[in-house]
Amino acid sequence: MAISDNLTDEISAILNIAWDKRDGTVIPTTDSVTLKNGSVKVNATFLYADLAGSSLLARHCPWETTAKIIRAYLDSATRLIRYYNGEIRSFDGDRVMGVFMDGNKNTNAVRCAFALNWVVNKIIDPKSKEKFQSIRDNSIDIRHCVGIDTGECVAVRAGIRNNNDLIWIGRPPSFAAKLSDVRDYPCSIFISRKVYDNMLDSVRFTIKDNVNMWHSDTETFASKTEAVYKTSYHWAP
Repeated sequence: MAISDNLTDEISAILNIAWDKRDGTVIPTTDSVTLKNGSVKVNATFLYADLAGSSLLARHCPWETTAKIIRAYLDSATRLIRYYNGEIRSFDGDRVMGVFMDGNKNTNAVRCAFALNWVVNKIIDPKSKEKFQSIRDNSIDIRHCVGIDTGECVAVRAGIRNNNDLIWIGRPPSFAAKLSDVRDYPCSIFISRKVYDNMLDSVRFTIKDNVNMWHSDTETFASKTEAVYKTSYHWAP
């Protein structure tokens, strides 16, 4: 059969799928969602952590240096997502997605973001400048951004046998990814209004003097103006 015929048949089959729908109580994995027609609806918080300026690194630094910095960032983000009870569900270049589903999912995701901001500001950036001449010569600052949103979405599998992964359909993962693309330093954490309204005061106000750590702002998403909150704060994990 010609590849064009094969593609036509497969696309027709996909477009005629009757989804096998279920509600998820834990974060789905590829093994827990049927490739043919499985779909799992979850109510979860999504965190995207994105290293900023990796193209600048690649342009001015040896590839070995760029690879080390990206690895340091993704390694830190991965460890912190797991530490704060999230699960990793996607890597995309210099970006990672974490999913949180326990009772304190919004607070845990924000705590994770504060901790990653501390790691970037206090460890990765200064150590990179100390270690690599190309970073110093080109006055490169290691920056990043974290975006967080929460709500319902559906996980399905896309691809073919032995070559597939979960994809997430819905606003929360898409908006979190959008927020992680914002570049408004020193603010490096952006959260949706829904996350802000449903997190504990321990990640909203400073402990010492009870000052709100967040500033209100807006971002455009899907041709609509959305209320968001941003901060430059960081906490040691």
